[in-house]
Amino acid sequence: MKTIQELEARMAQPSPELIRDLASVEGDIMLLGVGGKMGPTLAQLAVNAIKEAGLNKKVIGASRFSNGTLREELEAIGVETIAVDLLNDEALQALPHVDNVLYMAGNKFGTKGNEHFTWVMNAYLPGRVAEKYKNSRIVAFSTGNVYPLTPVSQGGATEEQATGPVGEYGQSCLGRERVFEHFARKYNTPMTIYRLNYAIDLRYGVLLEVAKSIKAGTPIDVTMGHVNCIWQGDANEIALRALTVCSTPPTVLNVTGPETISLRRVAESIGARMGIEPVFTGHEAPDALLSNSGKCNQLFGYPKVSLNQMLDWVAGWVTEGGEMWNKPTHFQERKGNY
Repeated sequence: MKTIQELEARMAQPSPELIRDLASVEGDIMLLGVGGKMGPTLAQLAVNAIKEAGLNKKVIGASRFSNGTLREELEAIGVETIAVDLLNDEALQALPHVDNVLYMAGNKFGTKGNEHFTWVMNAYLPGRVAEKYKNSRIVAFSTGNVYPLTPVSQGGATEEQATGPVGEYGQSCLGRERVFEHFARKYNTPMTIYRLNYAIDLRYGVLLEVAKSIKAGTPIDVTMGHVNCIWQGDANEIALRALTVCSTPPTVLNVTGPETISLRRVAESIGARMGIEPVFTGHEAPDALLSNSGKCNQLFGYPKVSLNQMLDWVAGWVTEGGEMWNKPTHFQERKGNY
């Protein structure tokens, strides 16, 4: 892939399994917070799957749409858009009823020093949304940050493991989950809690950050040591297919790749592809922020895009000077200060 158009087309290409699953889910689909990193390609994937299945469904994207041309771009591909500040309760209540809601709104970076806003976005707003859409299916985006650091030898936290977030961002995300769970139980609302880490797009993500450091000759801090990641196209597909497993109490789902990835080994692999020897700093800790995706793989199969394929794509993208977003993941952060 050499262009943004090729990249986005690849991420928005529906699988037969997605087409089948969306055909089994009644009603339109709304993406609340469609303006984030994943939202636009997820919306396009939904539109493409609906077209290929010959379904009569709408895809609606709601966001502030305060900058750029995203709203026009989404409407051009068949997404109905609504400009809304979800924290404005009157505007929230004025949104149309939709049978299927993907809740993607939230705040992470900039939490330190602005904790109150993060808690409002991540723990208060979900309650208002859950009340508004109590008669819908809801897939609520969350994060692996609700787990504590776990021993690398353990293979990642499972959904049955006790939560224990490090730092206020992770704590507020656990608050989001608990609030959604409360209203799911109160109103018998079917939900899926979608715990994601880390989605990979060629314009951002852990692998891109490693490749950029290699190209620049910047030392790569390997103290965190290990990570999980998943191709964003696969993460998008799982988000939509998760509508089929919504339940009360909510289904909890770790969404990531199957590998516990060594940052050192990945950097060496990317460096070999780029013809550059990576430089390292630090020493691997015995624990890391890791999730076990076995349950997700059992439900939906393994990701279509392998780790090796992602390494090839990222190395080529950085070597060729492809477009990059200045949206670091801060995967090195071990104290939860975002």
